[in-house]
Amino acid sequence: MKNKSNALNGSDLSGDSSMLIKPTKNMKKVIYALILPLVVVSGLVFANREIKNETSKKLTPKPLSAAEIKAGREKWEATPDGILYKKWEASPAGKKVYTAEAKIRKNIKDYTNMEGVVTSLSLPPGSLLGFGVMVRINGDDYIVKFEPEKSQLEQLHSLKVNDKISIRSHGVSHAPKYSYPIVWGDYVERDNKVIFKRVPRKGGC
Repeated sequence: MKNKSNALNGSDLSGDSSMLIKPTKNMKKVIYALILPLVVVSGLVFANREIKNETSKKLTPKPLSAAEIKAGREKWEATPDGILYKKWEASPAGKKVYTAEAKIRKNIKDYTNMEGVVTSLSLPPGSLLGFGVMVRINGDDYIVKFEPEKSQLEQLHSLKVNDKISIRSHGVSHAPKYSYPIVWGDYVERDNKVIFKRVPRKGGC
């Protein structure tokens, strides 16, 4: 009887042992099933981040150093266009333009009024600057270029030769093709009334 009891007990234990093992295997499968998606997702996130970083690096150009800028300028000055430009800078016409620019440089920097008189309602022949007028400021002539919206054209077309105006600008430039500095007209007053104020471009300034 004792042997039979022992056999039964052994059989019972054997059955219990198999039942304990099965849940353990199932648990491993469940844990594996839970971990696998996390590993995959983590890998995708990491890969996506790497791709974004690489794309960002490619899209964002590395700023040029002072030495690189200087080398680029010297290389350009050795080209036919660069040689002609340097000759123009040293010529009386080039020096005159630079002198006129220097006179209004502080007004440009501080964005303050420049008092002038309209001398012509058209720009020099062959000009490709768009809409603008000629204005004399402190004894020097300037091309004043505008980028008006359609709604602003009527007021600008109302300008006449000898009109006294006040101009504000954020920039002045030059080109050998033109015998005058090019002022970018951002704001114009006539008789203390605003007749033009540049409308910022969408997404721009």
